Formats: sequence, C-alpha cells, structure tokens
Amino acid sequence: MKKIKYYYNTHTLRYEKLITPLRVKLLRLFGFLSGLAVGSAIVIYLYDRFFPKPTDLENKGKYEVLTENYRQLNKKVKTMQEQMASLEKRDNEVYRSIFEANPLPDSARAKAIEQKKELDKVSAIGEDAIGKDVATQLNNLAARVKYQFDSYISIEKLINNQEAKLASIPAIQPVSNKDLSRIASGYGMRIDPVYGTPKMHRGLDFTAPQGTPIYATGDGTIAVSGYSDGGYGNHVEINHGYGYMTLYGHMVRIKVRPGQKVKRGEVIGWVGSTGKSTGPHCHYEVKINNNQVNPVYFFSSDLSPEDYDRLLKIAATGSAKSFD
Repeated sequence: MKKIKYYYNTHTLRYEKLITPLRVKLLRLFGFLSGLAVGSAIVIYLYDRFFPKPTDLENKGKYEVLTENYRQLNKKVKTMQEQMASLEKRDNEVYRSIFEANPLPDSARAKAIEQKKELDKVSAIGEDAIGKDVATQLNNLAARVKYQFDSYISIEKLINNQEAKLASIPAIQPVSNKDLSRIASGYGMRIDPVYGTPKMHRGLDFTAPQGTPIYATGDGTIAVSGYSDGGYGNHVEINHGYGYMTLYGHMVRIKVRPGQKVKRGEVIGWVGSTGKSTGPHCHYEVKINNNQVNPVYFFSSDLSPEDYDRLLKIAATGSAKSFD
C-alpha cells in the first residue's frame, strides 16, 4: 500500500496532501540516472586502473616485448649501417685506389637504394610505425649491401686484370744471364758496326753462343714472326697488351708463329746472327705505346736488387759500338 505524505500549509493553517508535480519527478529521475552513470564511470575507471583485465596484462606484456625487440633490432641495424659505411669508405679509399680505379660516387649508391625494392614486403608487418621503420631501414641496408657486393665483384675483376697485367709486362732478360756478362751494348747513341757512324741504338745487345734459347719476357701474343730485310733478320715481335711490345732480333731459328699465345719464360727462338749483325747475339727492344724505351728497366723480376744495380751500371758503361 502506497504511503500518503502530508505537509502543513502555513497559509491555510492545516495539513494538506503532498502532491509531487510530474516535472519534478522527471528532474529527480534524470538526476538519479546521471549520478548513477557518473558513479558507474568512476567505478569502471578505478577498476580498470587498479584491477586490469588478464587480456590487458597480456597485451601490455606483448607490447613491452615488442618494444624491447625493436630497440635491440634498431641497435643492430645501426651497427650494420656503421659497418656498411666503413666498408664503403674502405672500398673507395683503399681497394679502388690500389688499382687506380675511380671511387663510387655517393649519388650512385643513393640511386641504387631507391631502385632496390626487394624487401618492400617487409612493410606488411603492419601499419604501425615500428613495422614501417624497421622495413625502411632493412630495405635501405639491403640495397647498400647489394650495391657494395656488386662493387666487390668489380674489384675482383680489377684484381684479375691486374694479375694479367703484371704477367704481361716485360720483366725478365730475353736470354739466360745469371752472371750479368752478356750485355755487350746498351741503349743510346752507339757507333754503327758497319758504317762506323754514330747512331741511336734503341735496344740492348745480349751476346751468346749461336743456338742459345731466347725467352719471351712477358705473356702476350706473337705479332710478327719472320725475316726482315731492314736489319733484324729472323725476328719476333710480341704484343703484350696494355701498350707493351717487345722485339727479339737476329735469331738463327724461330720457334713461334703469328697469333700464337706465349707465356713469360717460354722459348720463342734461338740466338743467331741473321740480318745486319756482326756476331751471334739477341737484339732486344721494348716499346710502350709505340715509344721505344730502355729495356734495362724491365729486368727486375729475375734479379736481386744488388744484381739489378750492377746491370744498370753495365748497360750504361757497355761497349760504345753496337752489334747491329
């Protein structure tokens, strides 16, 4: 049974029945509901703040692990970037300078990074900033690694080319001359043995018994092999590449033919006295880019430093008269 409330009316001086208007009832209901909502929100916030759910704890743990993994990964990426920068610097300043090759410009490396997209799929980790940042760094690092790898391939080719060049440059004497007694006439102005007049002698004369082997002084291809009426008689010319040519004159017999490949130390003929010659000897010349040079500077490979110094003196003070 609903309780009826009364109040004392001071104007009528009697008790009257209390009737609450609908507007007041609605306001009271609204206030109650508002207070309930605010109170519930405060309770929920305090609960979530001080009593997190198991899933929240799990997600928080995963986030902390992910953050730590990212920190470690980012540290390793930076270390690798520093190592790559060191390799790139060494590539330009050391390896390429050894072989007199131009350094790789930074613009070429940057262009390679822009073109390299093989690790774009790494960005599929997610739309979060961590995944994108790691993907970008790995993409750039992979591009630098590939470009550096290609650079080392080119350096390897330079090494192989340098080895071939060193093997091709004339570096030994054309006849066996261990006691350094066979150089009879050096490079420079000499008296012509036939005409008795001063003449430029553009090679070295090695005296030796007829039939003494004559050796190729460097790797190359036989360019000329035959008899010359111009004074060399039976002679051989070798194209060593890289601008080097050598000539061996006055042979009694030739062993090689034009187009044949020869190695340093390989016998190409035998000492004789054919052509314009006054006795058995090997006339030896060296040309660099068609310019004749003193062959005495190309004997270092088969001589000790002391013997090489002796040979330089012998060649400079040899006979004033040439053999051809």
